[in-house]
Amino acid sequence: MTSREAESYDYIIVGAGSAGCALAARLSESGRNRVLLLEAGPDDRRFWVQVPIGYGRSFYNPQVNWMYTTEPVPGLEGRSSYWPRGKVLGGSSSINAMVFIRGQAEDYEDWRAAGNPGWGWQDVQPLYKRMECHAWGESDHHGGAGPLHVMSPSRDLHPTCADFLNACEEAGVPRNADFNGARQEGVGTYHITVKDGMRMSAARAYLWPARRRANLRIETGAEARRVLFEGRRAVGIEYLREGRRQTARAAAEVILSAGAVNTPKLLLLSGVGPAEELKALGIAPVLDSPAVGQNLQDHLDVGLIYRCRVPTLNNQLHPWWGKLWAGMKYVIGRRGPLALSLNHAGGFIRSRADLDRPNLQLYFSPLSYLKAPAGTRPLMNPDPYAAFHISVSPCRPTSRGFLRLRSSDPAEAPEIQPNYLATKHDRQEVIEGLRFLRGLARTAAMQRLIAAEVPPNPQDDSDSSLLAYARAEGVTVFHPAGTCRMGPDSTTSVVDPALRVYGAEGLRIADASIFPTLTSGNINAPAIMTGEKASDLILQDGA
Repeated sequence: MTSREAESYDYIIVGAGSAGCALAARLSESGRNRVLLLEAGPDDRRFWVQVPIGYGRSFYNPQVNWMYTTEPVPGLEGRSSYWPRGKVLGGSSSINAMVFIRGQAEDYEDWRAAGNPGWGWQDVQPLYKRMECHAWGESDHHGGAGPLHVMSPSRDLHPTCADFLNACEEAGVPRNADFNGARQEGVGTYHITVKDGMRMSAARAYLWPARRRANLRIETGAEARRVLFEGRRAVGIEYLREGRRQTARAAAEVILSAGAVNTPKLLLLSGVGPAEELKALGIAPVLDSPAVGQNLQDHLDVGLIYRCRVPTLNNQLHPWWGKLWAGMKYVIGRRGPLALSLNHAGGFIRSRADLDRPNLQLYFSPLSYLKAPAGTRPLMNPDPYAAFHISVSPCRPTSRGFLRLRSSDPAEAPEIQPNYLATKHDRQEVIEGLRFLRGLARTAAMQRLIAAEVPPNPQDDSDSSLLAYARAEGVTVFHPAGTCRMGPDSTTSVVDPALRVYGAEGLRIADASIFPTLTSGNINAPAIMTGEKASDLILQDGA
């Protein structure tokens, strides 16, 4: 490209996260479109980003993590919640726990029924198959030739996983070898985005093969400050790179893929949001869009730790020689605990027999780190005794929070209020989930493992005790979504079903912020799917 061409592109994508990487690769695939991808963070070719268990090192690393903190949450006894968000090529797919869950078919049917044609299960399932290269190969449920590698790490899982699964069967929960198969319900081991012992982030899957294309420019260290408008048409982006303010123009479209926190933040800074709130901050409204920053949703997790009668990963990874052994095993053969997520097993259950679909997600980890000092999450320095962790997360919370600016300064983090446990529905589901976990601990299979429940723990199984424990100990599962909701009504939604921002021209959003409701389970796969879907919508319009 000449210097003149480098200033203008057909498409500008803000955010090289889960959706943005897929979108950039697909839009540049034909070689015809000039695409600029802006990422505030650095390149992802770093050891602790590529090593699967390295997300413990990324958890509090400001070089690759936005490290947001919410406002005090009334439903959590006024506690704030720490929200890591990826600030690196691959976004949160480069620092997450790599669990690959599509969600339930009914989740997408709910989206379609809410006024979003083209987003039902029959519409999105082909996208999941297109993006996936599953270790089991092509099938009715899986893709075998896509860019994103998914594997089932059964041969390297800790032996205590079998005890957990046996306990769940004893509690009446069926086995399920594939939560992304014919049904989601049941317990089993999680499939993860790993290939040959290395993290398969969206960047590795989509950008690494595409980065040498002449029509794709990837700018790292480029923090978007505002969308540039001419009237109500988005024509470019102003961004900061190496301390210098720069601009880039888009002849066709600007697409925001900065995530459920940074996409609404950028819209608000650009004058798109509730007009009166913007005026109060000294921001001239370009478009009065009252839903920007509203409808914030997240999955809340509540867990229990048990001392164990048999060795767990704590015994392997706490002593120095155990760390050395794990490191050598990884370097030599890309095997062992460093090549895995710590969420080895889990599943999806119904807490009440009258429910027609699973409403709770389970996690089992053969490791604990109860005594982690503030500001750390030492996955490589667990507790010095054998223990394991089990937890539960309601799949479809009804509590809604919000995000808004504190000031017009782009460098200032926004105000984030997730409003966990604000509804009776969510409180009841977390109570039922904790009651299930404690009942699970009393099964014969678990009693063969358990030496003692580790404090803090619920006083008893009463509703009041379990809810008090959830308020005191509940934490995010790092799945924020919904802050630029997709829907048919511009007064309650930000984008239409084609992901176009209501009231604007040349501006779309493609990331988890568009989710009308949370999908059931981990949301990295749905976020990547959203990037795939967006590419189809954009290319169809541009054809």
